Amino acid sequence: MASHCSLVTLFPIQSQLDYALDDATTQQEKEDLIYQYLKKIDEREDLKIPDFQPGLEWLNTTEPLSLSKELAGKVVLLDFFTYCCINCMHILPDLHQLEKRHSVEDGLVIIGVHSAKFPNEKVLDNIQNAVLRYDICHPVVNDNEATLWHELEVSCWPTLLLLGPRGNLLFSLVGEGHSERLTLFADSALRYYREQLKTHSVGIKLYRDSLPPSILSFPGKVAVDQDNKKLAIADTGHHRILVVSSATGELLHAVGGPGRGRQDGTLSEASFNSPQGVAIKGDAVYVADTENHLIRKVDLVQGRVSTLAGVGTQGTDKEGGAMGPQQPISSPWDVTLGSAGGAADNVLWIAMAGTHQIWALFLEDGKLPKGGDYKAGTCVRWAGSGSEENRNNAYPHKASFAQPSGLALAAEEPWSCLYVADSESSSIRTLALKDGAVKHLVGGERDPLNLFAFGDVDGKGVDAKLQHPLGVAWSAEQSRLYVADSYNHKIKVVDPKMKQCATLAGTGEAGDALGPQFTKTCFNEPGGICINGNLLYVADTNNHKIKVLNLDSNSISLLHISAECTDSASVKPLGVTKVPTLPKSAARKDLPPVTASAGQTVILSLTMLLPEGVKLTDEAPSCWALSAEGNEWLLENQVASGGIVDLTQPLRVSAKLPAAVKESDGNPSLRLSVWLFYCLEEGKACTMKAASFSQPLQINASPGDGEVTVAFAHSF
Repeated sequence: MASHCSLVTLFPIQSQLDYALDDATTQQEKEDLIYQYLKKIDEREDLKIPDFQPGLEWLNTTEPLSLSKELAGKVVLLDFFTYCCINCMHILPDLHQLEKRHSVEDGLVIIGVHSAKFPNEKVLDNIQNAVLRYDICHPVVNDNEATLWHELEVSCWPTLLLLGPRGNLLFSLVGEGHSERLTLFADSALRYYREQLKTHSVGIKLYRDSLPPSILSFPGKVAVDQDNKKLAIADTGHHRILVVSSATGELLHAVGGPGRGRQDGTLSEASFNSPQGVAIKGDAVYVADTENHLIRKVDLVQGRVSTLAGVGTQGTDKEGGAMGPQQPISSPWDVTLGSAGGAADNVLWIAMAGTHQIWALFLEDGKLPKGGDYKAGTCVRWAGSGSEENRNNAYPHKASFAQPSGLALAAEEPWSCLYVADSESSSIRTLALKDGAVKHLVGGERDPLNLFAFGDVDGKGVDAKLQHPLGVAWSAEQSRLYVADSYNHKIKVVDPKMKQCATLAGTGEAGDALGPQFTKTCFNEPGGICINGNLLYVADTNNHKIKVLNLDSNSISLLHISAECTDSASVKPLGVTKVPTLPKSAARKDLPPVTASAGQTVILSLTMLLPEGVKLTDEAPSCWALSAEGNEWLLENQVASGGIVDLTQPLRVSAKLPAAVKESDGNPSLRLSVWLFYCLEEGKACTMKAASFSQPLQINASPGDGEVTVAFAHSF
């Protein structure tokens, strides 16, 4: 193939078409222009691109793909992306729509070409987690040395290239916001080449289909209400919000999920789309509903979810000023409550990652520093020009951010600022509450255009280096800022007076080890962090867990979220509904019948014993599932599955019996099934074992209360 071919060859040819399309007024005129264009360039040999290099790692396929073999006879759309990039995230809905419009058998294949910005993004496991998080359903190749990127002279993320059935360049689209033209180009190419297209499949195999269930899925953020001892968790991968006891992990409310949606209403009706930031005060939870481009409020007293800002589609406005429900916004990533020229907590500060700005949503009347007065309900830009830069300035509108993704409020003197985790500049910035001045704290670089100053270095000011930090938490008692240094898989602590940044926890390698000391603990792209006294709560995103760091004892533990939710009106199943099939080799045991009354809670307490010298496998989360064997009314609206992460304590699975008992043939039964994935501690061999336990119930129709616990054990 002509390996010298690049976008430099295509750009001058396509630019003439682009100008003509801008002037075209009808769909037919546009289609005719594209037909003539394709006829002109189809036979050009200098537009054939090089094939994928052998040995590259692939995801969502049964085997590596080649332009000269599996993809020959297909129209191929290459999406050059890196998974941290907000602009790359913004075009994923366009790709999803295109996949629904044209199947592989129709002749269109979309290939994600992952070309990493950060070193952490070159690792296949991390790309795989991103593919799962973003629900990418097409093949993805890890071009970890950016070979194809350089050969084609791609210059920015995202870049889309549409290829003809011979691997020949047809069109390119750079950046986001080209949905209409992308559809036009793809439709036209499929029509033009319809006689040459082949209908074969390309062996797509989605990794998500083999995942076991888990209570959390890629939790993005966590926030604490210190007065009421509650945690709000953005269970991002399950598209929902959990409210739990910060002390016990008891699940108090589960709102939304398990699928994507955009519905206001009661707690059981409401739905979200990959929510990230959360803020909680009393019975109100504020949510950055990121992929819906909305700010939502969960009122736990009224039992309702409402939209406070956004219109449900990505906005491009970088000024704002309209009432919230009429104001388009773009990928809000974090939120925190604060005060601005009015009553306490009269404003919700928003990290608007999509436009690289900090916005304000006024919950009550207020005033911005160096800004005007605003009525309650107004949603407006506070700081950031909208350019993706690392630019500090005394005037908030002249400063620039680069995908701000985490916020922490330090309202007290002498700090009086918002701390901002500015992810794409790999820095922590401050935004003064008095005058809106934006200043540098640690990480990054002095050059406002350099967004590649990242690393993992403890130090002072710009000498300290971070890698795509996503979360910050402020301790007023300690005058310390805690940072989720996400791509370094670490938690760091910053002394803002000295501008000194140091590692607190994490080894720098992705993993899931629990200490016992902070420096022996592993994280995997932690995205959220909050603090309550001496306890630091970390949303360990890719490990699907909340980890708790005790700053006094230098110890770490897991927050075990109970399976049963006390708010029955908002219960939705924890974890995904699909569980692994019980293998024929699974142990099956019948337990003695137990008597319980209507309305009581039956608790199955299972102690599981593993052979000597083995441990649970982190990469394949173990799980459990509860069924009712033909009497599903026993478990209506109750949690039916969850993860298993700790065998030092019995697994306790509860089922609250209905107050009104239905007649059934014989005695109904509960069946608890468990799947354990474990390896030799030396890592030389791994296996999966399963077991299933049937618990017959003799239910007394007379109502009762309290619990009936059945304790039993099983050795694997």
